[in-house]
Amino acid sequence: MTTIDDAGNAVRLEQSARRIVSLTPHLTELAFEAGAGAHVIGAAAHSDFPPQATAIARIGDAHALDLERIVALRPDLILAWASGSPKRALGRLRAMGYPVFLHEPYRLEDIASAIERLGALAGTSTVARNQAQRFRERLSALRDAAAGQPPVRVFYQVWGRPLLTVSSDHVIADALATCGARNIFASQGARLPQPSREAVVLADPDVIVVAAAAGDAQALEAWRRWPRLRAVRRDHLYTVDPSLMHRHSARVLDGVSQLCGHIGRSARDR
Repeated sequence: MTTIDDAGNAVRLEQSARRIVSLTPHLTELAFEAGAGAHVIGAAAHSDFPPQATAIARIGDAHALDLERIVALRPDLILAWASGSPKRALGRLRAMGYPVFLHEPYRLEDIASAIERLGALAGTSTVARNQAQRFRERLSALRDAAAGQPPVRVFYQVWGRPLLTVSSDHVIADALATCGARNIFASQGARLPQPSREAVVLADPDVIVVAAAAGDAQALEAWRRWPRLRAVRRDHLYTVDPSLMHRHSARVLDGVSQLCGHIGRSARDR
């Protein structure tokens, strides 16, 4: 069986994958969503969803993979994040002959497509197609709910030190568009631009969204020090759960739902 990964590579297997190693937590989730969770025999650190994933053998993390451990597990398929998995380690695994599926979503729809392709590789296409269809239906409902509301200019903070945001070429940018937001740094060349705080103040967004755990009172304090910001004056400062928004699995739509709720309230309050 053959499918094309997100880097355009053909991934060929002689039979359905039965020994899968996942190199990032979000790919572990995608494997479960595709119906292949029972076949994941190695997973990266912090693979904690669904709960069954916590029992899977660990093979390192995004910064350092245990190649000896991976080889000992005798995988027939390796799932990797194109921009996040260690490239040197991936090169060595490929050189040893292991099939590698590279995941790199740019739009929310790409997540549904990845679920279907992983299901094809694992022989679980029926489960995967159903999950992908549910994802697409929910995504469509979120877009429909935001349609027609006044546009809101948003700054989305991925990280605080250094300050990171997203350009138009990112899944989170698609999430912002889904919710009817205009990303103030959409035109930046890098996928994860590093603007100065002064640049954010100069852009003066209607809304500031910070990726931080719910109840993290400190997450928004850095922006409250700039009272002349429109978002601060109108109290349009919000957080979204990074474990949802920054893990590009089906659960991202739970994060998008949070995001759309914040943006919708701000649009109505203009």
